[in-house]
Amino acid sequence: MRKIFLSVCLLANIVVLQAQKPAKKDGPNNEKPPVPKSIDTSAFDYKKEHKSVTEGSVTVEGKVIDYKAVTGNLVLKNSEGEPTLSMFYTVYTKKGGDQSKRPITFIYNGGPGSATLWLHMGAFGPQKVFIKEEGRTRAPFYTVNNDYSLLDVSDLVFIDAPGTGFGKVITKEMGGAGTPADFFGIDQDGKAFTNFIKLFITEFDRWNSPKYLFGESYGTFRSAVVANNLQSQGIGLNGVILLSQLLTYGLMTETTGQNPGDGLPFELVLPSYTATAWYHKKLPNNPPQLEPLLREVEKFALGEYATALNKGADLDPNSFNQIAEKIHNYTGLPVDYIKKANLKINGPQFEQTLLGDSSKITGRLDSRYSGKAIDPLSEYAEYDPMESYIDAPFTSTYNNYVRTTLNFGKDLEFKTFGDVGRWNFKRNGFVGFPNVMNDLAQAMVYDPDMKVMLNSGYYDLGTPYFEGEYEMKHLPIPAELQKNIEYARYFCGHMVYLHNESLKQLHDNVAKFIKENY
Repeated sequence: MRKIFLSVCLLANIVVLQAQKPAKKDGPNNEKPPVPKSIDTSAFDYKKEHKSVTEGSVTVEGKVIDYKAVTGNLVLKNSEGEPTLSMFYTVYTKKGGDQSKRPITFIYNGGPGSATLWLHMGAFGPQKVFIKEEGRTRAPFYTVNNDYSLLDVSDLVFIDAPGTGFGKVITKEMGGAGTPADFFGIDQDGKAFTNFIKLFITEFDRWNSPKYLFGESYGTFRSAVVANNLQSQGIGLNGVILLSQLLTYGLMTETTGQNPGDGLPFELVLPSYTATAWYHKKLPNNPPQLEPLLREVEKFALGEYATALNKGADLDPNSFNQIAEKIHNYTGLPVDYIKKANLKINGPQFEQTLLGDSSKITGRLDSRYSGKAIDPLSEYAEYDPMESYIDAPFTSTYNNYVRTTLNFGKDLEFKTFGDVGRWNFKRNGFVGFPNVMNDLAQAMVYDPDMKVMLNSGYYDLGTPYFEGEYEMKHLPIPAELQKNIEYARYFCGHMVYLHNESLKQLHDNVAKFIKENY
């Protein structure tokens, strides 16, 4: 997820795997508030903690909420007390009441190696990047009041991953003892977030607060590890909220080249192909309603399609042709192409081919988006059109917002993506592709009162909704704990909040989940 998620950064990691991606509107017609003097960062010492405290208000679904924002960095240390990592964060707390007992939600994007500006400025922060629902958003960019900030039900902590945002690994050259290898890996990253949360709830007196994790994309992968870590250290969680889930890389079609014989990834992505083709009106018979069709495709995927793929070379020619025809009806792809692919089309192939007659490709993380193909004759889509629509508005707006409104980092470089290099996917007991289903299962068994919520978009080809639900229904937990998991689907892609109607639904669903679980 380049962003949260599985995009350029995650795709680069897949290659590695295969070898071994407030209150007031601030717009062009609005007077800008006075800019406070920034903290002195000319000689920023990452070994020390820095804070900027500001105030504001946000109107959430008609209710005005006054808040305090603290923006800064927490310094993690090793067992010898030497500084190893500076992690950047912003916490918004509602004014009034007993903050020590108010719910608090720790929020992060994924990557791995992405900062959390996307969820901060797209989903739940008090100000939201203005993005056009249709067409590209051009500079000058600006923010608007976020009608669906989660501040109405919870205080919010937006955390940037190690090496991103204004955070930095504190190396020996900087007077510390950290190295990139200490933080750029599954368990290493999980440990850093666990230690950050423990340090945060101590410094901000939040030990008694109902606690929630909210991760998107690789952030869901991280949440499984962190939830298990926190539980084992006596830090209870009321809930884990997952957006665009991936708990095992083995279910991605992009990894099947190194795992031949496994047809499951193709089965689980098929309903998302159908949703995409339906949206672009590429199905031979486009029905008026999507969801009844998806129920039909889900049944076919785990039934006839699974049986056909499991037979391999024993599948008779007549059945092969029938399955190819059905896949054509459910995806809009040419029958000959499907046969040539031996009934198995991976995500980048589908993105390149669906709109190929117009030399366009679909988005990966949100397949509602489309763009011209860099190479119309390529087998794979070579970029994600969704990113080309949102990168500049988010990056520019956040860099302005954090320096002027939050009053932090005037002279520092904000890193949207970290230099994670060769992310370490190896773990103790590691077998095959990375998989953290056991981590989430252990956390749920350890605390059978902890609830889990999965949110997914129909048009997400990076972490398909049916794949995430399959993972949840195959967690190694007692059957009775399945009742602790709830599901929500949205008519959008990976970043649910890019679609205003879906953002409202996401807010309302998550707010209800938080209020019901403390």
